[in-house]
Amino acid sequence: MTQQADFEQRVGARMAGTGESHAVARSRLLGEQPAPVEERMAAALHISNGDCTDLAGTGLARRIVYWRDVLHEGPVPAVGREDLRQVRAAFLARGHADDRGEIMRTFLRRDAALEANRDGEYVLWFEADLYDQLQIVEILAFLAGLEVPAGRVTLICIGEHPGIARFGGLGQLRPEQLRELPATKACARLTPAALDLATRAWAAFRAPTPQGLSAIAATRSGELRFLGEAFERLSREYPSTRDGLSLTERRILAAAEREATAGEVFVRASAREARPFLGDTSCFAAMDRLAGAPHPLLDLRPADAPAGRDTLLRLTAAGARVLAGEEDHVRLNGVDRWIGGVRLTGRDVRWRWDEGREALTTTGQ
Repeated sequence: MTQQADFEQRVGARMAGTGESHAVARSRLLGEQPAPVEERMAAALHISNGDCTDLAGTGLARRIVYWRDVLHEGPVPAVGREDLRQVRAAFLARGHADDRGEIMRTFLRRDAALEANRDGEYVLWFEADLYDQLQIVEILAFLAGLEVPAGRVTLICIGEHPGIARFGGLGQLRPEQLRELPATKACARLTPAALDLATRAWAAFRAPTPQGLSAIAATRSGELRFLGEAFERLSREYPSTRDGLSLTERRILAAAEREATAGEVFVRASAREARPFLGDTSCFAAMDRLAGAPHPLLDLRPADAPAGRDTLLRLTAAGARVLAGEEDHVRLNGVDRWIGGVRLTGRDVRWRWDEGREALTTTGQ
């Protein structure tokens, strides 16, 4: 074996043991200083939840992938990667063939970029809310499946920022503020334990029953700091034992007790969230479901069009009774909704959120 080949073998062994990239492992063995943060960041693949975050403006990110999927809405079953892309594209397009094709192409480019970088480093820029936490566990589970060492993954995740009273997301930060985050406690190179937790969380979310959600909700991780609270909030999307409403539905009805526009109701309902995660499109869709039920809980005007920002809303008599806990929305109207891998259907839903115990339970327990 030549000296160069022997050295490369040592580099490979170090990479396997530490998770370092080839450049970092090589420099360590040569006794060189590791690449500065700016250089390492520039070489990495950066992933974020949307292009409202100006990563390019930081000068730290040359290659950027945006993870556009509202995972807390619609089916996310435990199927293979290709099948999952098909399921999610069909849901997000909702019957529009052209949109479905474009969504599929976006998903394929996104996944291909992660696979092509499997020998490099990754930097994830995300926030604390449910929308982002589900995307984080999907990405980390994907990287774990690609056998990317945890040490090559850096997570930057914040739930607040100095000077912003009600922090809503990284898109609120200027490029110079984003550039400061890698030097703060919000930035961490991950460990195998973090990838393992993310993989278990992703599996629990996609399972056909929600038994695994409570264990993730109870988890406290120094790396995935916001995962537990996100899964607790996810659990509250199950129909309540009190009134058959999800927490989102209850907040929408409460915000519509006084006649208001759908846009105003969305703002009021979102203001009740500790970490707002619901976009207006998803909120308007929930309003349509409540208004289109056999016993409508909301009255929409005009009634012959989907809810939009200027649609007028008011609570119906049935909605008032359900909101007061006098009737049960699921028993009254039935339900047909996916939460991750769980499909809730009919008027006799097995899984409920128990308000008294603050835990998921099954009917009859």
